[in-house]
Amino acid sequence: MKRLSTLILSLLSIATAHADEVQVAVAANFTGPMQVISVLFERDTGHKTNLSFGSTGKFYAQIANGAPFQVLLAADDETPAKLVKEGNAVAGTPFTYAIGKLVLWSADAKLVDAKGEVLKKGGFKHLSLANPKTAPYGAAGMQVMSKLGVADNIKPLIVQGENISQTHQFISTGAAELGFVAYSQVIKNGAVGSGSGWLVPGNLYDPIRQDAVILAKGKDKPAAIALMNFLKGEKAQAVIKSFGYELR
Repeated sequence: MKRLSTLILSLLSIATAHADEVQVAVAANFTGPMQVISVLFERDTGHKTNLSFGSTGKFYAQIANGAPFQVLLAADDETPAKLVKEGNAVAGTPFTYAIGKLVLWSADAKLVDAKGEVLKKGGFKHLSLANPKTAPYGAAGMQVMSKLGVADNIKPLIVQGENISQTHQFISTGAAELGFVAYSQVIKNGAVGSGSGWLVPGNLYDPIRQDAVILAKGKDKPAAIALMNFLKGEKAQAVIKSFGYELR
């Protein structure tokens, strides 16, 4: 018995010695799935994740100024490529972990119709979307309104969120009657879970390809490499699909 206990303690000691921690910057729209994936990742690998959620544009500025992040899960594919080009991320590591979908959503169950005609008909005082300069979902929302020819009329009504999480908060609390958010924020059992929503057709905005990348400070970090591999695996991809994203 004593020898068995010693063996178990030795194995636990080895596992602890190999456990690593990774600092991860995560696009706000991916908050829900990443919280689930993180639990699975830590359980399967023993590595720990330290997650920060925010807008991709702000993360880019922080990383360029020396923030200690080791992995970035961006809301676009341009930021990781730019970080690689500037020497702040590891070449060859970017990959598309999810393709996002945009939804026009309201907490009011009767406000948003199935074709988004409410954008043309009006009848609302405020529309919220994330800062289009730093948040790809905000930029996509502006594209939709421009293509529908309603941007000029709606611009005075826009309540701008710092990121997609704040945008969702504005709408859910009634500060804005409706707005553009990520489908992953409102999906439940494969459909809009509450309120009313219009899943915007993909031909009205550029594809939202969300890339992950190992940052320069994560180079050769076991947990950073393990997390990137885990994101490509079946368990993580099942979670990603359950939140309404497409996979490449």
